[in-house]
Amino acid sequence: MEKTNKKILIVEDDKSFLWILKQSFTEEGFMVSFATDGQRGLDAAEREKPDLIILDILMPKVDGITLARELRKKGISSPIIFLTNLKDTEHIGEAVELGEGTDYVVKSDIHIDQIIEMVKKKLGAK
Repeated sequence: MEKTNKKILIVEDDKSFLWILKQSFTEEGFMVSFATDGQRGLDAAEREKPDLIILDILMPKVDGITLARELRKKGISSPIIFLTNLKDTEHIGEAVELGEGTDYVVKSDIHIDQIIEMVKKKLGAK
């Protein structure tokens, strides 16, 4: 696949799912960095300045919603796609409250190809 200059940060504590996401986006030509917990994700976002961030909601140390709020407080306005196994409205509501540029995806309801298409659409990539 054609290489792009778009950077994606994936913050996911499920290492097997993280590996699948990393491989899939790398194969699509994206530059991918990753973190396995919220604190490392915050550090990576400040350091890497990603074009888009994919966040798991339930993670050790700092959860995805808290991380997203911290990113916004620090002026990091990269679009965010939340991934979770949860189907509860509380977390959907919290993700939506973060405003423009956020989406919410339930892992069990979507295929990797759909996540890739969502990312491409958000970034204007082909």
